[in-house]
Amino acid sequence: MKSLLAIGLCALLIPILAGCKASVPNATSNAGNGATTAGVSLDQARKELSALPIKGPVSMAGYSRDQFGPAWTDDNNDPGGHNNCDTRDDILRRDLTGLSPASGCTIQSGTLHDVYTGKTIAFQRGPKSTVVQIDHMVALGNAWQTGAQQLSAARRQDLANDPLNLQAVDGPANEQKGDQDAANWLPPEKGYRCTYVERQVAVKTAYSLWITAAEHDAMQTVLGSCG
Repeated sequence: MKSLLAIGLCALLIPILAGCKASVPNATSNAGNGATTAGVSLDQARKELSALPIKGPVSMAGYSRDQFGPAWTDDNNDPGGHNNCDTRDDILRRDLTGLSPASGCTIQSGTLHDVYTGKTIAFQRGPKSTVVQIDHMVALGNAWQTGAQQLSAARRQDLANDPLNLQAVDGPANEQKGDQDAANWLPPEKGYRCTYVERQVAVKTAYSLWITAAEHDAMQTVLGSCG
């Protein structure tokens, strides 16, 4: 009973007790720029997954990065949009620790505790800055094949800059993922896979995208293994 009571108190007092850990995806202390990530619950993800349409992917014909607006534009309607900082710096400031400078837009250096691989990576702006990249959890190529062609240009621009869909990660892991969906690629760090799929489901739901049958099965398997 004591352990159950403690869990209940922790859930109730998370906003004020630093010792209680909430299972909120990507909650960080560097969210002053507005680029926050709302919590996605497991139950919510399971319900949303069951409601997502299942279809085959359409052709990649017509796809280019430009279909989703200028890269990292601040001209978007997402949290952190129109704050005079580009989206990439917003996400670096949200996801990295030990930031320099501590305020302002342009991040010169910091440390990434990578959720995809478990690595700790030193970020330094310059020729080697691609060791840390910003991943679109629902890759833009995948989004294009599963409904984004039907969105307005402005809505696609929001999708490409939505903090819910963005995560600072290990560069090689991001390159390995490419445009693959959950049926073909999951983070090597197994402890993050639940959050990864929860966020993918939330993004696909928010932007009226669909999933393939293989993608659905892979997502269902991951969510079925979550606590």
